[in-house]
Amino acid sequence: MAQRRRRWRIRLSQPAEHDFVGILHWTAEQFGRQQAAVYSQTLIDALSALSADPFVPDSHARDEIQPGLRSLHVARNQRRGRHLILYRLAGQRTIDILRILHDSMDVGRHVPDDPAPGGS
Repeated sequence: MAQRRRRWRIRLSQPAEHDFVGILHWTAEQFGRQQAAVYSQTLIDALSALSADPFVPDSHARDEIQPGLRSLHVARNQRRGRHLILYRLAGQRTIDILRILHDSMDVGRHVPDDPAPGGS
């Protein structure tokens, strides 16, 4: 029997929670509630992939923006999307999600300087 790996804990910052809700609200307004539900699952699937492995092959180190910063694009595994999940490892198998930003945004301008999960 294969041993099951322990998952990482995902901790969303307040700005990331705000991003998540805002993305779904905008998607519902532009494309309808059904599409918002589909995109919600896309975001959740990307977060779930991180909880299994924060170094998932589609993730990228973003040290040019901040040391220890990583990103994962939500468009993966045949899912469509235009957002990046920006995160860092926080120790004790915890991943802090700092922001969820549209991929056309200047990431460096929108990542908090405070690496704490409640930072703005």
